[in-house]
Amino acid sequence: MKKQFAIIGLGRFGGSICRALNEQGLEVLAIDTSEEKVNEFASVATHAVIADATEEMTLKSLGIRNFDHVVVAIGDNIQSSILTTLMLVEQGVNHITVKAQNDYHEKVLNKIGAHKVVHPERDMGVRIAHNVVSKNVLDYLELSNEYSIVELEAGKLVDKRSLTDLDLRLKYGCNVMAIKREDDVNVSPAPDDILLEGDIIIVVGADSDINRMEEALFDDN
Repeated sequence: MKKQFAIIGLGRFGGSICRALNEQGLEVLAIDTSEEKVNEFASVATHAVIADATEEMTLKSLGIRNFDHVVVAIGDNIQSSILTTLMLVEQGVNHITVKAQNDYHEKVLNKIGAHKVVHPERDMGVRIAHNVVSKNVLDYLELSNEYSIVELEAGKLVDKRSLTDLDLRLKYGCNVMAIKREDDVNVSPAPDDILLEGDIIIVVGADSDINRMEEALFDDN
């Protein structure tokens, strides 16, 4: 049986999630107070309804507690976001992900029982900052305050060298999770695998270790 998702708030964040879930063939209920937004996603979501998610009876009538995962993607109205989350928690929704506007908003959401709180604008800002600072960093995912997963483009300094030769784990404390070469992806590469200039390597490690490794091996300038 396919999992059922509900997206509350159809702005850029909620709308992008709705489209992505739809592309994966999943059942999605799209909810917004704006008739224009609901009409826009009527052909994207499995169902799209105009509703105020801060009203308890409205959520009950939609059978919201039967959904496997509900995403609260309400935009700038923090009060509506908090009230909606509280309604979902009280109705026993199993998984609730909420978009937060700031750290204070996140604290309140965690206090009232949100299962996961995300900061899409802040997180994207961090990723873009890493891309701007270093031409070698293609993508960046923060795992915690100290650890990250980073995509790096191999240059001349590592061209035709094996992972054993580079010894990234011992020298820099970094683990290579995968190597991408054109359309091929090598997951969990072997120690004798060779890197070529232009390869994309996916590395996990402490931020300080990744920075040391990048400066030593991936900065060809």
